[in-house]
Amino acid sequence: MLLEFIAAVTLGLGAAGVVMAVNVVLRRRLPTWLVPAAAGAAMLGFMVHMEYAWAERTAEQLPAGVIVATTGTSVSWFRPWTWVKPLELRMLAVDTRRSRRHQAAPGQVMTTVVLLERWMPVREIPVVFDCLGARRADLQAGVEMTIDGQLAGANWRQLEATDAALRVACAGET
Repeated sequence: MLLEFIAAVTLGLGAAGVVMAVNVVLRRRLPTWLVPAAAGAAMLGFMVHMEYAWAERTAEQLPAGVIVATTGTSVSWFRPWTWVKPLELRMLAVDTRRSRRHQAAPGQVMTTVVLLERWMPVREIPVVFDCLGARRADLQAGVEMTIDGQLAGANWRQLEATDAALRVACAGET
């Protein structure tokens, strides 16, 4: 965040400098308000670009095996441009590198769901997906795996069969 702020201020100063140089070349024929307006427009344009490019940049930086399942968009009154094209400020990814299956429960996959949100720390949640039953259980305190591969104390949540995270986690399951 600090680096983006420094980059925005630097870009604003650069845009103001360009307008000032053009004004000198034109023998001071430009209106005086144009210098701060150019700086402000450059900084605002840069910040809008950074907001819209966040999801793509973040997805590209994820390691191989971490697959983005869904993205969440946002529309807000203080960002009027989001009414034209909503911002992608949240992503849910599945870390398939950590996927494990129990021999006694072949339809279940234990993996990690990664929650990414702009300006927020990354959160990782260990979960078990039931590929056959289209449901999910978060692995939290009090949940234990029995010897036969079942989860004791799990709070299962029913999912749609088309749920993107379920499909990513269960890829290759029959």
